[in-house]
Amino acid sequence: MIRTNQDVLPMIGVEGEVDPCATPNGGEFNADNFRVGQDTVTMGGITYNFNIGDRCIGIRGEHLEPGVTSKNHGGVALNGAYSTYSCIGNTVKVVTGDAKGATGYVTGKHGGPEHLMLYFDPDTMEKLTCDDKFLVKTWGYGMTLTDYPDILPRNLDPLLLNKMGIEEKDGKLIVPVTHKIPSCMMGSGKGYTPTVRGDYDIMTSDRNLFQKVGLETLRFGDIVLLEDQDNTFGRAHKEGAVSIGVIIHGDTYRMGHGPGVTILLTSKKPLIEGRIEPCANIAHWLGVRDLS
Repeated sequence: MIRTNQDVLPMIGVEGEVDPCATPNGGEFNADNFRVGQDTVTMGGITYNFNIGDRCIGIRGEHLEPGVTSKNHGGVALNGAYSTYSCIGNTVKVVTGDAKGATGYVTGKHGGPEHLMLYFDPDTMEKLTCDDKFLVKTWGYGMTLTDYPDILPRNLDPLLLNKMGIEEKDGKLIVPVTHKIPSCMMGSGKGYTPTVRGDYDIMTSDRNLFQKVGLETLRFGDIVLLEDQDNTFGRAHKEGAVSIGVIIHGDTYRMGHGPGVTILLTSKKPLIEGRIEPCANIAHWLGVRDLS
């Protein structure tokens, strides 16, 4: 078990609600949201047929968010707490409507719209409406690794950390991942701070590199390694740095964008290595889907 400071981390409840799907720019079909041959739905709402463990490439969707998209509509400060303190793998409970009392998990943090994505089982999803609210039991913000001070956790539930099959070897962490992403593929969101919320995108416009890396098999919830990427207190290229993240939204036709990655672990030093495993996905580690 990887030792952490979890015994001193406060567990705080924050509340949000479904953020409905909406067309941009007042709903007008203009150059920003409509292309011939590129007519796609966008982010938000309740997505019934794509969730963690499902493909995120080749979907007729623009930055599609899996499962339930949520936000606190009480203003920037309240949504700031909702989207910052929540961590991947935190437990979330439905507090309204026909699905009241059902529980699920936080699965993604989308920068820009400042969305929090949530997983619920299919029966619960059928009972939800766009008026429902959720209580997240946040835990993990401020986590450190006792034996690895140069590796910083970000956006990660302490219990999920120790379900991920991470091996400790020669002062390094060997993390199961599905893909290793070259630094040159990281695009929108680079340079943004802080890294305790949001995501940044893997660019997919270079189809030769896309195929070389094998991104056609990428899924929502996949754990990926980002080469030469420092996500300690910002997002930047740094030779030798390594970051581990989770895929939280789908692909796009927009240049400089692509599937989104929320960071889970990062180090300025080469102290993290990736071990390719097809089941390295939070759906598998959370026990909601068998991907072995």
